[in-house]
Amino acid sequence: MRLTQWTDYSLRVLMYCAVHQQREQPVTISEIAEAHGISRSHLTKIVMTLSALGYLETTRGRGGGLRLLVPAEQIVLGEVVRQTETDFNLVECFDAAANQCRIAGLCGLKHVLADALGAYLAKLDAVTLADLVLPPPLEQPLRRMPRAAPAKQPQRAGG
Repeated sequence: MRLTQWTDYSLRVLMYCAVHQQREQPVTISEIAEAHGISRSHLTKIVMTLSALGYLETTRGRGGGLRLLVPAEQIVLGEVVRQTETDFNLVECFDAAANQCRIAGLCGLKHVLADALGAYLAKLDAVTLADLVLPPPLEQPLRRMPRAAPAKQPQRAGG
């Protein structure tokens, strides 16, 4: 299973806020956008959703920004993923209304994938946001990581 970009960015926003939760000034959407190289307008929509879900407190205007509304220790990854992902139908037979599979009654794949999805979500249910983050060293904001230079190919002898 692959997380959607929406869920990935939602987790990044929550993690960034968790890392900086002790900071006097709240974090801003622009700050997160710059740190992760994500569109500010896209992040604004994600922040609105996370706020509506009760994860973030948002303050508008000068000195405003984002803070976790719920302590990081109480934000369970499985819950966030369930609330931000749109489709857990790994194969078409997971959706009885749309299932067109001709071997659905003879196939055991659906059950194996359902078990795998359950194990995946159970693993996420065992992890909180606090488990994912370390405090920043001396209030230094997270910055975009430079891209690694491509590795040089070794020179062949006698060529």
